[in-house]
Amino acid sequence: MYELIKGANVGLAALSDSVDSVIVSLDWTSPTGEGDADVSVLLLDANDKVRSDADFYFYNNPVASDGSVQLLGKTPTGSGNKDRISFDLTAIPDDIDRIVVAASRYDGAHFGELDALQLTLADGSGESLLRFAIEDAGPVSAFIFGEFYRRGGEWKLRAVGQGYDAGLAGLATDFGVDIEDDAAAEEALGGAAGDEQAEPTTPTLAADREPQATLEAIPAPRQPDGGAEPRKAPARPRTAKKKVTLPKAVKKSLAENESWKEARLFPVSVLKSDRDREMRATSVLLSVMTQIPEFGRRLTAAFGAPAGRMEAFTEVSLPHGDGPRRPDGVIRVDRAGKLWTALVETKTNGNALKAEQVQAYMDIAARRGYEAVITLSNDVALEGSPLVDVRIDGRRKHKVALWHLSWAEVAHQAQMLIRHEGVGNMAHAWLLQELLHYLQHENSGCHGFQNMGAAWVPVRNGIDDETLCQGDPRSLEVVESWERLIRQVCLRLGGELGQKVLPVQRSKRGTDPGARRTRLADQLCLEGRLQAELRIEGTPGVLAITADLRTGKLRTSIEIPAPEQGYPLTWAKRLVRRLAEAPADLHVETLVEGETGGPRGTLERLRPEPADMLPKNGTQITGFRLSLFKGMGSSRGNAESGFIRSVDDAVHRFYATVVSHLDRPAPRRTQSAERSATG
Repeated sequence: MYELIKGANVGLAALSDSVDSVIVSLDWTSPTGEGDADVSVLLLDANDKVRSDADFYFYNNPVASDGSVQLLGKTPTGSGNKDRISFDLTAIPDDIDRIVVAASRYDGAHFGELDALQLTLADGSGESLLRFAIEDAGPVSAFIFGEFYRRGGEWKLRAVGQGYDAGLAGLATDFGVDIEDDAAAEEALGGAAGDEQAEPTTPTLAADREPQATLEAIPAPRQPDGGAEPRKAPARPRTAKKKVTLPKAVKKSLAENESWKEARLFPVSVLKSDRDREMRATSVLLSVMTQIPEFGRRLTAAFGAPAGRMEAFTEVSLPHGDGPRRPDGVIRVDRAGKLWTALVETKTNGNALKAEQVQAYMDIAARRGYEAVITLSNDVALEGSPLVDVRIDGRRKHKVALWHLSWAEVAHQAQMLIRHEGVGNMAHAWLLQELLHYLQHENSGCHGFQNMGAAWVPVRNGIDDETLCQGDPRSLEVVESWERLIRQVCLRLGGELGQKVLPVQRSKRGTDPGARRTRLADQLCLEGRLQAELRIEGTPGVLAITADLRTGKLRTSIEIPAPEQGYPLTWAKRLVRRLAEAPADLHVETLVEGETGGPRGTLERLRPEPADMLPKNGTQITGFRLSLFKGMGSSRGNAESGFIRSVDDAVHRFYATVVSHLDRPAPRRTQSAERSATG
């Protein structure tokens, strides 16, 4: 990850191959635990002014109608907050030259009171690209963190890091936003106090106060007329319309006994057949997507859908061949009068998608000029391994994309919004909670990947009696099922933590996925083990999981590097203190330079004598490996005693009892791509 210093800039194309969409995060902590700030974005033309007040985005005007800017809201981070902003740079109008990313404080508070201020940049997939740490904010109530600007046909990012004494109103005014100095203007900026139904508005205003600090890139402040009457300070914008997240704690029920069931918006008790489940699940999901823009956009952006007004339909009849076809759903997005359309085919309860059915929808979409077909089921798609084999007639000019979405991914995105990132209002948060409850109910059939497949038992038996041979296609089926399971584990853990959790692929860039899985299948035949690694944002190492089919044991482990400073005994004592609440049977192994392994033992044995972790010959310690072992389920399904449930439980237990107590990794210090502040 690049490290920018104040005044430096970097071209986005130098950071990643995919920067059409980016996410900017502004972070800070407060020594008192009570500090807060509000982010804002200004789109500026060639004159360094907003074209109109609509180019000013803040807490009461959080989303651009064209999807180019979206304030995603705050995520708590211990003693501080992370505020995220999504930019679709392809949707930024051509007459916008610069995008200012700022934040403001109020009630006399200033940024000098906050610690660990930083700006980070990630691509549309969430991959971290850049960090700009700020150490000298000073006593200012508004602060410009950074700015995007066009240069030579590409977007660049400059680390600005300078402040404004005049607060949000002064900053906005200097860039041409019109803010009046009366109660009406305060209502326009902040909304009526306590009015949760107020519609978002843009500010209306006349300039009233000059900024006390300026930047080279900002127009010089206008001087007040010496003969004018003393000017009043502008009213502080109110901080209504915050992003809403739901607490994890469940409120106490008023039911007389446990047999009373709470009434739900989406009931599942009457679902009897697979067709009922498919129709209900499709209608529920598409309805929530259209009512909650943040949620709908998350699920469709990866499929090439533009940001715009979304509508969805069910029970649609479309002509095809001898009779009409009825896809489970249709999604349409309108952007500037241009329609994007996708047909939706849904499966629940572990039912497989049918190639003939999907092929028919692909043909219909191609003939009608639709852009995509989206399949939705409990299965998890893998790179280079399609769930259904369909083809489009090469003579057709219109290209139709086939995409797949897992119910686990739907639940993950809902969890991220209602628990961590927030939505526009409490009604939206409650609606997402009802959707999540529906998806997780046993009758919905929307449970994610839940079967290791017919090859699971034969492969296990072949490993037990040593009759499984390399090249057996059943071992490849098990490897693919294992990869699907690991991807789902990542989704579930990431949704609970509010952090990015991704599987690690130890292969060279460009390696064919099929060839990689064939190699892993041969390895399974020889060693009898399935292995995977998970990278969890904010942890000091990679979480590894091994399923040994010969011994029936699951091993979860993590390797953490030795500190760069201090003494080995101090490292050992500190690690034992960190693991005070870890299971007593946790295995701790010291990693040493140039040898296969160093001292090892259980945490129970090492707690009274941390010095036993040190090699006797004084060999240099390179790190420590922490491991937990547990028995794995044998059945192929998702039952309590099944293999899938045991893997999921092992990963969650290891993270909660071990990984979450380890030190977070220190940020890596690197040179910025460009140190010159000139473009």
